[in-house]
Amino acid sequence: MNLPKLNHTVDTQSLKADRRRVERRQWWLSFSGVLVTLILTVGIVSFAMTIFFLQRNFWDSLNIHLAMRALVGMVFLFVVYVVYQQHQIHRFRMHLVAQEELFTLIGENAADMIAVVTVQGERLYNSPSYEKLLGYTPADLEKTSAYEQIHPDDKPAVKSAAEEAKKTGIGRRVEYRIRHKSGEWRVLESTASAVRNAHGEVEKLIIVNRDITERRQLEQQLLLSQRLEAVGKLSGGIAHDFNNILGVIIGYSEALQETIGVDDPMREAVDEIEKAGQRAAALTQQLLAFSRKQVLEPKILDLNSIVADVEKMLRRLIGADVELEIISDPTIGKVKADRGQIEQVILNLAVNARDAMQQGGRLKIETRNADLDANDSRRKRYVVPGHYVMLQVSDTGMGMSAEVQSHIFEPFYTTKEQGKGTGLGLATVYGVIKQSGGYIWLESEIGKGSTFQVYLPRAEGVEEETARIEPSFKTAGPGTILVAEDEPSLRKLTCNTLKESGYRVLEAEDGAKAIEIAAQFDKDIHLLLTDVVMRGMNGRELADKMSSAHPRMKVLYMSGYTDGAVATHGVLESGIVILRKPFSRKQLQQSVGEMLAKTTGEGAAEVNAEHTANR
Repeated sequence: MNLPKLNHTVDTQSLKADRRRVERRQWWLSFSGVLVTLILTVGIVSFAMTIFFLQRNFWDSLNIHLAMRALVGMVFLFVVYVVYQQHQIHRFRMHLVAQEELFTLIGENAADMIAVVTVQGERLYNSPSYEKLLGYTPADLEKTSAYEQIHPDDKPAVKSAAEEAKKTGIGRRVEYRIRHKSGEWRVLESTASAVRNAHGEVEKLIIVNRDITERRQLEQQLLLSQRLEAVGKLSGGIAHDFNNILGVIIGYSEALQETIGVDDPMREAVDEIEKAGQRAAALTQQLLAFSRKQVLEPKILDLNSIVADVEKMLRRLIGADVELEIISDPTIGKVKADRGQIEQVILNLAVNARDAMQQGGRLKIETRNADLDANDSRRKRYVVPGHYVMLQVSDTGMGMSAEVQSHIFEPFYTTKEQGKGTGLGLATVYGVIKQSGGYIWLESEIGKGSTFQVYLPRAEGVEEETARIEPSFKTAGPGTILVAEDEPSLRKLTCNTLKESGYRVLEAEDGAKAIEIAAQFDKDIHLLLTDVVMRGMNGRELADKMSSAHPRMKVLYMSGYTDGAVATHGVLESGIVILRKPFSRKQLQQSVGEMLAKTTGEGAAEVNAEHTANR
């Protein structure tokens, strides 16, 4: 008997044909056994008739020999048949064992969960993968119906798909949430196949479930990433022009404030214009931080010192009804990040926690070393294993639902009342941490508070952050400054501010004009103040071309967002100094004064490198 090989791939029809072939052979084996038994019985009866009924001489030698041979032959035939029958039974048994082993192998190692249920929903079989993926033992599943662990909102869709499979015999794909034994909700993708009886009626359903929770999470992360990228492109695209406009508004407002007295009836209006400009500038910076297009000045930082510096400000922000607890690990490593941005992260997280504790509570800030390993990479695929420093901010507030948590880092998403938040605080935190090469995770539950964990890569084998040096500079001087700015209003404001400070100012609307003016000017140019993004020639190219003709000229860039001409991945190159737009008159005067106050013999690269290190 030729049995099908186990490693052959067969469809449903071939399996049925094989089963019918095995059944026919079993019938033939049974029939042949009955036939051999009848032949042996007939032979024995014939032998008995010869001796007793025909009255033959029992001792007749011929009769004895014939009878003995006939009897031996029949016995031999019977023995041969018995051996053959046992061999066939053994083959059948081995085939069944192999099929059972194959079925067990598939059931125990299948990544998908396989279930067989009756049309009434009674469980007949559940593969071992149910326990691996959902935590339920066979005993647990026997006590419940097939629908008990399904999310209440998804039960109608699942039952509808089951009814459709019963009626049509064809199951459709359906997604639903099912409760893990731990209480967590997992997302399953399910298909059902109908098993019909001899009358063509559906009597069982074979259901194959696949856990797609991780896939759905990745899809949501991809969707969020695409959404963030779109916002980032939009904010980066408008930031340059918008910051130029804000610079003009803020600059002229400050000029009016200097000329209008405090008692003037228009002073309040001017002050409000200036405040509105500053708020708009802050929103622009938050968008750039979120989209990771801001310019960072990373230094080697001690996270404990940053937390200690902002502690006093935090106590004023959170109010007296919130208890502040700070736990600092003195052995934590250093991180490389922008100090101002990390301070902003701590303040934003603290303010968010305060808003979640309207009746008071406890805010805890903790720092410690942390190592992310392969297990974290499997849990969150974007994680790079390594050594990190963790900043944890936790509160005892109202907590957040899973739905809110899925949107918490999106820009302009807020659960606060209208007018009480822009929805950019946590989006800014997300952008800063991502641009610094770190990760931020959130754990929260309704009524049990929230915990934000920020992981920043540990900077090993590097020097500590240099102490801040208070600059010593002149706010006015005899220096000559070439201003290259393609926005007329901002260029005019900048030049007027510098002229008021006593500088000699040359104006250029673009890079080509700046080179032409420099070529015609027969004296030294002490400082090139140039916008980074200009038509035709960007600021970096202009500085490179002018440096050969003016090697002692210093360079100060103006920019509203990170650009490949002066920054790589938002991090300043060595020797580059940027005056961020929109800037105030005081910031302009201070930055220019700092640059020109450097030793005259220093070249642009050396001055910029030292200036960057001291800021």
